[in-house]
Amino acid sequence: MESTMNKTFLSLAIACSLNAVGLTPGFAADSFLIRQVRVFDGEKILKDKNVLIADGKISDLDFKGTPAADTHIIEGQGRTLLPGLIDAHVHAFQDLDLPLLFGVTTQIDMFTNVNLVASMNEKMRKCENRDQADLISAGTLATAPGGHGTEYGMPIPTLSKPEEAQAWVDARIAEGSHFIKIVLEHGSEQHPFNSLDLATAKALVKAAHLRNKLAVVHIGNLKEAQDALDAGADALVHLFAGKQISDQDMRALVKTASDKHVFIIPTFSVLESMAGIKEEDVLNDTRMTALLNKAQLQPLNSPYRAKADADMLKVPNMMTAAMHAAGIPILAGTDAGNAGTQYGASLHHELTSLVRAGLSPAAALASATSVPAHAFGLKDRGRIAKGYKADLLLVSGEPDQDISASRNIVEVWKDGGRVTQQREQKIQEVARLNAQKKLATQLPADGRISLFTKDKLASPFGFGWAPSNDALMGGKSTIDIKLAEAGPDGSSGVAAVDVVATVRPGFAYPWAGLAFFPGKQAMEAADLSAANTLKFKVKGDGRQYSVGISIQGSYIPISVRFTASEEWKEISIPFSQFKGLDPSIITLLAFNAGPQPGEYRFQIADIRLLKE
Repeated sequence: MESTMNKTFLSLAIACSLNAVGLTPGFAADSFLIRQVRVFDGEKILKDKNVLIADGKISDLDFKGTPAADTHIIEGQGRTLLPGLIDAHVHAFQDLDLPLLFGVTTQIDMFTNVNLVASMNEKMRKCENRDQADLISAGTLATAPGGHGTEYGMPIPTLSKPEEAQAWVDARIAEGSHFIKIVLEHGSEQHPFNSLDLATAKALVKAAHLRNKLAVVHIGNLKEAQDALDAGADALVHLFAGKQISDQDMRALVKTASDKHVFIIPTFSVLESMAGIKEEDVLNDTRMTALLNKAQLQPLNSPYRAKADADMLKVPNMMTAAMHAAGIPILAGTDAGNAGTQYGASLHHELTSLVRAGLSPAAALASATSVPAHAFGLKDRGRIAKGYKADLLLVSGEPDQDISASRNIVEVWKDGGRVTQQREQKIQEVARLNAQKKLATQLPADGRISLFTKDKLASPFGFGWAPSNDALMGGKSTIDIKLAEAGPDGSSGVAAVDVVATVRPGFAYPWAGLAFFPGKQAMEAADLSAANTLKFKVKGDGRQYSVGISIQGSYIPISVRFTASEEWKEISIPFSQFKGLDPSIITLLAFNAGPQPGEYRFQIADIRLLKE
């Protein structure tokens, strides 16, 4: 029986096709012929083909006639034509224009804001989404109260018992979700999460299948992976990091996955980030970095783990190789939106990682084209065949032999429309910004940014100082700030701020503290590259605190811990300790209590930015 998802996309494909030929209002797609080109059709290589595109669709894979006079001719010698790439695991919440610049024409989103999903669904329904990658989304994920997915500051509907599953699934479908994503993860000792129990997970899978929707599962370890498969999941949307796994456990998981006909999205890009490994192949490749501004490069320079430990990738590499050998579909997905990743660019890295794990370059290309299209029931893309969407990527070289050739981008088309102008504009913008000699913020001679007195919290520049807590993210922590009568020297000349914080559960990483905004407006970037060290004096209750620095384009601060001892102490932290920090685009400096719940109190004074 054809699934609801397949019917939905078949209807969309028909509607867009009718629009393209002018039967209903819609865009006018380009008509062109790519001549004498190697074609990777999603599964295999076809040589010396003349591919005709008309009305936003692939009209003829092997055109033999004489093209119309107004048909644009593109020479394909020495080049390979690919279907538009599909990133099978992202979290789309910003930089929606970026994937397309790297040839990613469809993103499978595993959790984002439902308003974005509704907006993108409407654009795709109207065939008005030629300037961005299509978004096939789970919308809101299924998780327990306090579970993974609740830590990002937006309230989401949770559930905790099987009886709630069908109503929960039906509500997601009504919101526009294309499939259902379920979370089975208990977190780590450092960051434990509540998790759905197995009975509720099974009920969610059954409820999704009753509505002809896929049910895919996020897991974090071997037991959770086995539980997800036992619950009837259609896919695991991650593998798990690890240094070793027994042959028995690996064989058992592979057999279960094979017997149950699931598909697997390893997400090496984020697993490598968890292992502290940067995507150096992207960061050192001008084909990639020419399209990324400073803020977009920052996540790639900031993997989750501070110190690299490549051994953590042994298990996912072994599992991917074994599953691929067993014929289990492997999909390329990056988990872009997380630290250590970037939309579009990371998918090319993911292809390299899949080849390293044992896939051939051709199999890796299939994992980002035909395989995810088939797995998610997208019948109009992922292949180069008559009637398919003209979502295409033209590269020089032979990426089926050398996977790095996927980065030799010549042209990208979305629904038959060229993306060349967007790519050229972004390359020019990045070059202009990189060449721009922006004046660094002039710091005071003594570097002091805390001009505290007994009367006010002042600063020599910027928006200034303010209390900060997790209420912005739906948290429940509170903060009370008062000016102390005297500073660390016992006089009122260098006054201190008395910070009293109550950190409460309610947000996954709760905080409360004192923040400095160096830009003219709150969260506006300032260039603080005239400094390389942060110094301050602090005393308190003996507990640990953190200094967090946020930069433009990132919602997650880069943090360093410190202890507020019972006596005044000067703390000096070089910028080099803030991994991945670009001091030219700093939006926030914060001194925070948390994330452990409890009562906190510290005094802080004489905060300086210095060049040492």
